[in-house]
Amino acid sequence: MNKEKRDAYIAKLNATLDAWNAEIERLSARARQAEADTRIEYQKQIEKLKQKRTEIQQKVTEIGRSGEGAWEDLKSGLDLAWEAMNEALKSAAARFK
Repeated sequence: MNKEKRDAYIAKLNATLDAWNAEIERLSARARQAEADTRIEYQKQIEKLKQKRTEIQQKVTEIGRSGEGAWEDLKSGLDLAWEAMNEALKSAAARFK
């Protein structure tokens, strides 16, 4: 893939990261309003989400810094992490309802 495709891919990832940040913040607001026992569980889930998000953010940065050929190798690993984050976020959102 060429530089334009890589840049478009990174832009798409960054837009999704922004959406994830908003969702995590929404979940955090719900957690603050929950009962004590539930709040602790919510906070654990939120911390896991934040940790995964940070790992993905680092991989996005790494792809942005990588060369033309190397970024495609990094992309496959990032795609797997991306799917795992999507599933974790959906799962957490379902529990917080």
